[in-house]
Amino acid sequence: MKLNEGTIDRVLRVIAGLALITLAATGTVGMWGWIGIIPLLTGAIGYCPAYTIFGVSTCPMKK
Repeated sequence: MKLNEGTIDRVLRVIAGLALITLAATGTVGMWGWIGIIPLLTGAIGYCPAYTIFGVSTCPMKK
């Protein structure tokens, strides 16, 4: 599994995932907020399957 997320992308995913999970846990947004688990996990491991499908990568290129 090759990393395809850059640092900023990963940080934003983790923050968004945690925010959604927190809102779901407090009952603010309802059950759909648990979808925040997906960006949290993809940000934590640095790999997004959707990026692979669409041929996108936010990792900086190695010189």
